[in-house]
Amino acid sequence: MARNLQEQQENYRAIAFSLIWVGLLILIDRLIGFSNLGAGWIMQRTNFLLYIGAIFLAVKKDKSIGLILGGIWIVLNLGKVFALLGSLSTYVLPVALLAGGVLLYIMSRKK
Repeated sequence: MARNLQEQQENYRAIAFSLIWVGLLILIDRLIGFSNLGAGWIMQRTNFLLYIGAIFLAVKKDKSIGLILGGIWIVLNLGKVFALLGSLSTYVLPVALLAGGVLLYIMSRKK
């Protein structure tokens, strides 16, 4: 029962941080306009998935929701991802994939 209560608190905390972040971004955009600063990509709808996914990854012990949101963002932005991967050095991508795989393996071994 205590674990269920802790999960609910983590959910509420992550949702609260997400609402605060989105509210701040919208307020800042209304006041100064990210487009005027050359950073219009900050307010793209698909990037909100990435922001919220990162918040869920940071706040919750169960990382599944954050990973799912990040995966959805990747699928929606495949063009950006491929452009980024194409501009990287030939060694950066394999090293990043190896590091990500090792990190996920270590996380899967934790009890």
